[in-house]
Amino acid sequence: MTFLRNLWNEDQGQDLIEYTLLMAFVALASAALFIGAGGSIKGIWGATNSQLVAANTAAS
Repeated sequence: MTFLRNLWNEDQGQDLIEYTLLMAFVALASAALFIGAGGSIKGIWGATNSQLVAANTAAS
């Protein structure tokens, strides 16, 4: 019973778990940000491409 009580009260690895959870949250948040930004960047490149094609056609 003493072993279980000591195991329950032991907090030696608590910091490692907390930092691991924090890093997992940061990784997920940054992945979501990059996925969300991908659509915006695709739209910007599409608009730029359309303008370049129109300028090329007008110059020809």
